[in-house]
Amino acid sequence: MRMRPTLHWTPPEDLPPGTTDLGPVADALGGGGVLVLSGAGISTESGIPDYRGDGGSLSRHTPMTYQDFTGSPQARRRYWARSHLGWRTFGRARPNAGHRAVAAFERHGLLTGVITQNVDGLHQAAGSANVVELHGSLGRVVCLSCGAFSARRELAQRLEEANPGFRPVSAALNPDGDADLTDEQVGDFHVVPCLVCGGVLKPDVVFFGEAVPPPRVERCRELIDAAASLLVLGSSLTVMSGLRFVRQAAQAGTPVLIVNRDATRGDRHALTRVALPLGSALTAVADRLGIPLDGPCAT
Repeated sequence: MRMRPTLHWTPPEDLPPGTTDLGPVADALGGGGVLVLSGAGISTESGIPDYRGDGGSLSRHTPMTYQDFTGSPQARRRYWARSHLGWRTFGRARPNAGHRAVAAFERHGLLTGVITQNVDGLHQAAGSANVVELHGSLGRVVCLSCGAFSARRELAQRLEEANPGFRPVSAALNPDGDADLTDEQVGDFHVVPCLVCGGVLKPDVVFFGEAVPPPRVERCRELIDAAASLLVLGSSLTVMSGLRFVRQAAQAGTPVLIVNRDATRGDRHALTRVALPLGSALTAVADRLGIPLDGPCAT
């Protein structure tokens, strides 16, 4: 189950300190067989905010839960109004240097795959091919009645047509793609139904309080078992959906390396935590390995 995120997590005083030494990360990648686990921090340089850290969205915003969404038409109206507004910005986000570096590592055969906790699709947009979207994707919509899938861009067009005067100004965008709006700004926003059966539409993402599909979890566990090392990028590992994979790797004796500016719940399981911005850190590692961030793999 994807639990509601913890509002405040205070790192224990005995956690190992972060470092600026990228050597272990470069060594692990140079040896190949690396599995990447990415979180919201890798997308902040693309303009998508993080949950935690300085200015993190949890200081002002509580994400929608599955129970609220399915149990209340008003909650769904509020969610879709906020999500529709957020999509206008979220849907235009582009991969940053961190995403491009991960894609370059994959092109050069150094990665076994990517597990991402993000729902933004930016790894794929950067060129990564073997990506498991642990929490789904905002680029897809699913009907809760008939199970039909559709593209988010198509729903966005339908919502635009159903709400032609909807032009509120939001205070902020959140990591899951919705924008902060007051109930007055939401107003009588019109939610459209499934075109196949008239049922309730939901983004194809795992809401807090909703279970990650078991086959997806099992695929992630298989990737962990097969990896030579696990590289965590931009995740605080505060919730169990990501931390369980770090624990699995550590219990199996698989080296865990973390690149995250702030302390994480996985630090005590890690060989190292590099406390540097992801874009510049991964670009520096790529330079060390002689890997360009763009273009095909040299053979």
